[in-house]
Amino acid sequence: MLDGDIVEKYRRAGDIAKRVREEAVRIAKPGMKLLELAEYIEKKIFELGGAPAFPVNLSINDVAAHYTPTLNDEMVIPDGAVLKIDIGVHVDGYIADTAATVTFNPAYESLLEASYRALDKVIEKIGFGVKAYEIGRLIEETILSYGFKPIKNLAGHSMDRYIIHSGYSIPNYFDRSARWSFSDGAYAIEPFATNGIGLVREEDVATIFSLRSSGRRTRLSYVEKRVVEELWRERRTLPFCERWLRGLCKGVESIRNTIQLLIRKGLLYLYPVLVERGHGYVAQFEHTFLINGREVIVTTA
Repeated sequence: MLDGDIVEKYRRAGDIAKRVREEAVRIAKPGMKLLELAEYIEKKIFELGGAPAFPVNLSINDVAAHYTPTLNDEMVIPDGAVLKIDIGVHVDGYIADTAATVTFNPAYESLLEASYRALDKVIEKIGFGVKAYEIGRLIEETILSYGFKPIKNLAGHSMDRYIIHSGYSIPNYFDRSARWSFSDGAYAIEPFATNGIGLVREEDVATIFSLRSSGRRTRLSYVEKRVVEELWRERRTLPFCERWLRGLCKGVESIRNTIQLLIRKGLLYLYPVLVERGHGYVAQFEHTFLINGREVIVTTA
């Protein structure tokens, strides 16, 4: 069983994430700058008493995940888009991860419904002792029943304090090798549905990063050391983006140069932008599930 104080922090993170997700879905509209939406979401998280667990992912159409607006980003939400809004919140390191998809083209409503209903089915099924492959099979069967495909090389994940992916993966299809069983802890489950081929590829672009370590044994410049120490103090290995370094470096060029130097020194992990291989459109819905003995708390519902 989980400690009551820990459960309460997970609940608080989930409530903040839910409220911010619902507001983001309400205000997103064609022509809106992604940068404006991202900064609104992240500011709201702080106002409600949490902190972002990762930069908000705003992924359009065939982009499945891992795009967050860059500094001075001019990209806007296109007419008729399918927009994934993936939000992470933490309270003292205890994480809520949630996502919703909005579309501005009625032709894609059934794609969204496939992902949404798959997540609904998970809520009905998940519990202590349930096998991970059973959840994967349920997700796959539901998405296929709508005439779409699950994305097989994207998965849900277990979470721990300050760790967004803590070891276990929850497949979006019937993966016989996923024979482990759910036990006490936090899990993010995120059915991805597509009208493409059901696989993603990594692009050569990354807008999200995380620290591999505190960098204490690496020779760093004054600016690099300041960035690493501040990130480690505030986030440990939780992801960040260049927008969040504005107070630590002078100007866009300095920020980007610092990131590149830290990559070369092996201190940063990159999260490449993920695109559906057949350029199919992608929908995603996600909740965080806290299992505590016989109780299952959907913290973001």
